[in-house]
Amino acid sequence: MLALNVKNETSRLRAVVLGTAVSNGPTPPAETAYDPKSLEHILAGTYPVEADMVAEMEAFNKVFEKYDVKVFRPQLVENENQIFTRDIAFVIDDVIIEAGILPERDKEFPAIQYVIDQIDPKKFIRIEDKEKIHIEGGDVILWNDYIFIGTYYGADYSKIKTARTNKAGIDFIKNLFPHKKVLTFDLVKSWEDARDNALHLDCCFQPVGHDKGIIYKGGFRDEAEYQQLVDLFGMDNLFHITRDEMYNMNSNVFSIAPDVVVSEKNFTRLNNWLRDNGFTVEEIPYAEIAKQEGLLRCSTLPLIRD
Repeated sequence: MLALNVKNETSRLRAVVLGTAVSNGPTPPAETAYDPKSLEHILAGTYPVEADMVAEMEAFNKVFEKYDVKVFRPQLVENENQIFTRDIAFVIDDVIIEAGILPERDKEFPAIQYVIDQIDPKKFIRIEDKEKIHIEGGDVILWNDYIFIGTYYGADYSKIKTARTNKAGIDFIKNLFPHKKVLTFDLVKSWEDARDNALHLDCCFQPVGHDKGIIYKGGFRDEAEYQQLVDLFGMDNLFHITRDEMYNMNSNVFSIAPDVVVSEKNFTRLNNWLRDNGFTVEEIPYAEIAKQEGLLRCSTLPLIRD
């Protein structure tokens, strides 16, 4: 049996589900795009091709091999995008929760059922009422006693395709973990311009190390909520990214250990800051996958951290 344990984003990783780009399918029609960045690339004819994305994910897998991390991959569903395992489920402490995601993506979760079968059934929670309860793993960030959750509180929530976590989803987590401090963050959403769309919380904030973080101030609709993170981490411990860096997914790196971060090789400014702060930076190519408004954290579902 797999004994789940994830209490934060940065403790030493032992087991993870890494998505797959194999049999990703053809470029989708524009009207089926899940996010504005994918739409932008579909319309421009620059949507990523399978071979490039498979190569990028294999580079990520090689880093996990280097650090002796047990890697699970989803079973293949023909012509289905199965890269972003973070969306379909997430672990908090010793419990795995099947996310309440877009109904168009309901083929993705069964592909990791074989992993769920290796977990104590009492530690698996399924959201039954997915029409009412929306929550995706990219909006859930763990920081020991805290759970940070991204959301969208606009009255037009139901019309916003990039709004993925609602109040019912937040209440669901609060009820499951009454001992945790849950902080919520109302995120900026846009279908017209991907540079003004924080699809998930990890698109504009993520902790690294023990006490540092990467943050995009413009991703928060309420400056007071951004300020909460500044107060918790300290301004000097936060690396502030620009609008273009947010668009390129600079906050969506992935920690293998408190001092080891996997990052995209083009994130020069961020990677230099990480190294200056004592991190080992494992640089890999991931710019093609980034065209789908997801990056390294989005492609992973951590199961066990020390």
